[in-house]
Amino acid sequence: MEKARELLTDDKTCVLVKDDRIYSSVRKGIAPLMGFLNEGIDIRGFSIADRIVGKAAASLYVLAGIKEAYGEVMSKAGAARLEEYHIPYTYGTLTERIINRKGDDICPMEKTVQDIDDPQDAYEALKEKIKSLM
Repeated sequence: MEKARELLTDDKTCVLVKDDRIYSSVRKGIAPLMGFLNEGIDIRGFSIADRIVGKAAASLYVLAGIKEAYGEVMSKAGAARLEEYHIPYTYGTLTERIINRKGDDICPMEKTVQDIDDPQDAYEALKEKIKSLM
């Protein structure tokens, strides 16, 4: 986890580390995780350091088999999802909810998964939401 946190610099939004394997991204939101899952990249057992972790991201972590997580900002719903699946986590700031980029509402990805309990169902709903936004 320490290596992932060290590599989470100003130009990185998400860093995954397992042994000597490192993946990083500059894409925002859940895009890095959706990309890994959509491309079939096996990130089971990786530690992840991410800028923002809400329930949507945490659901994807569960589905991907992430070993442990750090979020610079983490929502209470994201923390609860990680706890539910026994994924150790730490955070810089714990917040009530993740806000959209405009700052005027809840993040659309968080709205999409707020009432979804199953991580696979959350992933499918997120794929549909992303399609509808494009």
